Amino acid sequence: MTNYEIYPTGFGDVGIAADERGLVALEFHSGDRPLRLEPDWQRGSTALTDAAARQLEEYFAGARRDFDLPLNPRGTEFQRRVWDALLRIPYGETRSYRQQAGSLGNLKAIRAVARANGANRIAVVIPCHRVIGADGTLTGYAGGLDMKARLLTLEGARFVQQAELL
Repeated sequence: MTNYEIYPTGFGDVGIAADERGLVALEFHSGDRPLRLEPDWQRGSTALTDAAARQLEEYFAGARRDFDLPLNPRGTEFQRRVWDALLRIPYGETRSYRQQAGSLGNLKAIRAVARANGANRIAVVIPCHRVIGADGTLTGYAGGLDMKARLLTLEGARFVQQAELL
């Protein structure tokens, strides 16, 4: 069984879901971006969802750089390889989609890597926000580009705001 709860944070409401094996979702939740519920999910916090919320607040406060949570991302073998590569991007650093594809040994997989990043349901903990365009600009993020900019700014990462290109 998968349990989920909505937690208020300094960065907005976050939906966190976990099963007996680990975290399965951590998504920014708002009126225009509701938590994508699965049919077998049941509302109610667990020790793991509470721990994830605590660690997330520590991260938002600048007191945590790494998460210590069991993860159970649901996806294809390729997606899980892409997400594992995301976990190796250090706090405060960014990578381009090309660099991420190269780390997987396939420079031709840039679009597939981008799609897999977009399918990541465990935001922040699996840090897809650290992947930006080759020119340093922000590219898609399920939580919105403003949230991506806030997360990268929190980490002190370098990126180019779209307005800087004009």
